[in-house]
Amino acid sequence: MEHGGKVLSTTISKYNYLTVRELPPFFDHKYRIRYFKSEYKNSVKEIEHPSVKSCLEFLNIERGIELVHTGDVPAMSGMGSSSAFTVGLLHSLYALEGKFVTKRKLALEAIDIEQNAIGEAVGSQDQVAAAFGGFNVIEFVQDGRIIVTPVTIPQDRLKKLENSIVMFFTGISRSASEIAKIQILETKNKIQELDKMKGMVGQALEILHSKKQNIDDFGYLLNESWEIKRSVSNEISNDFIDSVYDRGIKAGALGGKLLGAGGGGFIAFYIKPEKKEKFMNQMIDLLHIPFHFEQMGSHIAHYST
Repeated sequence: MEHGGKVLSTTISKYNYLTVRELPPFFDHKYRIRYFKSEYKNSVKEIEHPSVKSCLEFLNIERGIELVHTGDVPAMSGMGSSSAFTVGLLHSLYALEGKFVTKRKLALEAIDIEQNAIGEAVGSQDQVAAAFGGFNVIEFVQDGRIIVTPVTIPQDRLKKLENSIVMFFTGISRSASEIAKIQILETKNKIQELDKMKGMVGQALEILHSKKQNIDDFGYLLNESWEIKRSVSNEISNDFIDSVYDRGIKAGALGGKLLGAGGGGFIAFYIKPEKKEKFMNQMIDLLHIPFHFEQMGSHIAHYST
């Protein structure tokens, strides 16, 4: 990693749900995989779902498996659902084998699988966020280390931040990997902009930790960050997203950002709570997605043998 990186990240109360069990040997298939489609296969090599296939190969799972997936948000929407799936599947398969693994191990192995085994042009932020959960600064050091530091701020200040963020679905789904491939080529000459965005993490922390600075300054910083981010690549925004963002600002938002690689998915705005009702009335044509901050990350909700 030539320049390193740093992000301020939080997980929210939208989940992937994975049910994994050993498939009894009474069927004419060994693997039963159900997501938006169903697969009935007799060998791992035949499995079409890239993450399922790669995770089973990575862990050398030879027993028959039934896997059922449901999720709170659509795929290809910029919410890190693909990486959350990979992290959750690894976690589930380890549990099925009776093994405990750390959050760091889950994150690093999910990164390896997605970037190397599957060969997707994805970063490392989503896997870390899904594994660790919570409100963190994630730093990607030039020597390859990943440092996760929890953000500790008073509960009332954290609640004010949570209540000030409103999220909508744009209705546009897209492949983050395909957009990222183009961005990688376009951002090679945007080091100054990327360094400035990296520096904004420190500014955001100063706002959140300060007892004197108004937390609404976080909204203004979001706006500044979005203006820089959208200038980095033509693939990040489009006319529709620009129009939604501009409308949100005119309706009273102090700032906002498109979530994920860009091109569609979810968009978030920072709006003062006392102005939220009027704001929502002016954005009523968009699908509002309520949420709250989530702390646990990937976890086993039920385990039995």
